[in-house]
Amino acid sequence: MKNEIIFIIEDSIDGGFEAHAVGFSIFTEADNFDQLKQNIREAVACHFEENEMPKLIRLHYVKEEVIAA
Repeated sequence: MKNEIIFIIEDSIDGGFEAHAVGFSIFTEADNFDQLKQNIREAVACHFEENEMPKLIRLHYVKEEVIAA
């Protein structure tokens, strides 16, 4: 059993958000952050058996911004 799973969250090119798990083939997306969190919970529940479910889901939101020099 793993104690936690980490998701990297980025802004989607099409709007909304995309998320992928570090070390697992779990991907999801949503139009808003609240829906994304729900989608992540559902994706994790589908990926793991009940006795293997991580206790925590850690979200790392990566925002890339470019500014003029």
